[in-house]
Order: sequence, then C-alpha cells, then structure tokens
Amino acid sequence: MQIWCVRPEEFALLREDLIELLQDAVDSGASVGFLPPLTREAADEYWTGVEQRLRSHGLELLAARDESGILGSVQLSLPPNQNGRHRAEITKLLVHRRARRRGVGRGLMNAVEVQAAALGRKLLVLDTRKGDFAERLYAAMGYVRFGEVPRYARSASGELHTTVFFYRDLGVE
Repeated sequence: MQIWCVRPEEFALLREDLIELLQDAVDSGASVGFLPPLTREAADEYWTGVEQRLRSHGLELLAARDESGILGSVQLSLPPNQNGRHRAEITKLLVHRRARRRGVGRGLMNAVEVQAAALGRKLLVLDTRKGDFAERLYAAMGYVRFGEVPRYARSASGELHTTVFFYRDLGVE
C-alpha cells in the first residue's frame, strides 16, 4: 500500500476514483456529511470543492492505493487565521469497503499526522459518530476525547446520533 499527499496537478486523474470512494463510504453507512444514496453529481460537486481548497492551500488530501486502485483518503483542513496556524482539523477519513480491517485507516491517520507536523500543525482535532469503529481507532492512537454532542448527525434511517470530539497534541509525548 502506498500513501501520499495528492498534488493539485494530479487531482483530475484521481477524481473518478475519489467519487467512487465517497459513494462507497456513504452507501455503507459512514457518517461523513452525506446521506445515501449519494449521486455521482453530488459527489463530484463535493470533490470540486476539495480540489479548490487543495489548490488554495487550505487543505491537504492524502490517499492510499494499491494495485487495485484507491483504498482510502483523509483530509487535513488548515485554518488560515493567524491565531490558528498551529492547529488543523482531520476530516473525511474514508476507507473503501474492500480495504477495511487491513490497516488503511491507521496508515492514513499516521501519514496525516506526519504531514500536519511537517506543516507546523501540532494540535489536531476531529470528530466521529459515537460507537463507530473510528471512535476506537482514534482512542487507540492516542487521541483524547473531549466531549460529545447528542443528536448531532442524522443517519439514513432518520435516527439522530451522538458525535464524539477528539484532539491530539503532537507536541506532547
């Protein structure tokens, strides 16, 4: 498996795979801001916004692939304000169903932490739906749970779920 930071000039070559990755995540119940069924058009529109933020240096996109194609991705959102240049938000950790339970998510998280540190971003925040596999992954990786908000995100069934918030200070060992 190869994990790398996607450069703006290679984004177009990955667009179709990224659209399929997002649709797969949403269709399999991931809580990533969309409800199924996610149309190709809606997924394409989302990735257009990601590409714009990538080009404006407001976001880093990391992807994982093997010989079968894109396995997953994760984003690092970079606040531009002067008092926030030490922190970043990890968003949209996506792992394709065919690659789950193979270390892809952990690999992407390790890589995004390295990228954040290289950019001087030492404080990372993220959130996930309570009870999801990602919650256990983040805790196992040393992220500190700092709160939860009930009824924060709606699922395809209409149920409202609690969201859990985490942080990790990369400057503290």
